[in-house]
Amino acid sequence: MPTKSAKRRPRKAAKAARSSKSTARPKRREPQSLRLRHITPGITVNNLARSLAFYTEGLGFIVGERWEEEGQLAGVELGAGNAHLVLTQDDFKKGRDRVKGIGLRLWFYTTQDLDGLAARAKASGLVLEQEPVDMPWGARVFMLTDPDGFKISFSKES
Repeated sequence: MPTKSAKRRPRKAAKAARSSKSTARPKRREPQSLRLRHITPGITVNNLARSLAFYTEGLGFIVGERWEEEGQLAGVELGAGNAHLVLTQDDFKKGRDRVKGIGLRLWFYTTQDLDGLAARAKASGLVLEQEPVDMPWGARVFMLTDPDGFKISFSKES
């Protein structure tokens, strides 16, 4: 029977030593680029109750956090899977005629049945600007506009 001439490293330590050599991360370029975990857009709306119905009843968002100011609902955080959207009631300090939604389109990506989501929106009374259509880049998309003029696109990759 052979004798042990050298002390063996435990298997975990030997594996860690091998893997640290083969998977060494390259050094990050300085200054480092921004790395976010998620983004939660917040939009200011003219009529919070109307917008809340649009996003929950029409599109299927779930109300998460709610907050009030002086006993009145001032804002809500909506959730849909891992995505979040914040709606806040405009205080109209910048005027009641302030235009909202210009230059902004919210893209909502899903793995759900896009045609079913569009049908749900229409059944709740929402008007689609574009029916579900296959796009040249391989996604299926439908589009609509919320009550304050914010453009919304739903997309599902094929």
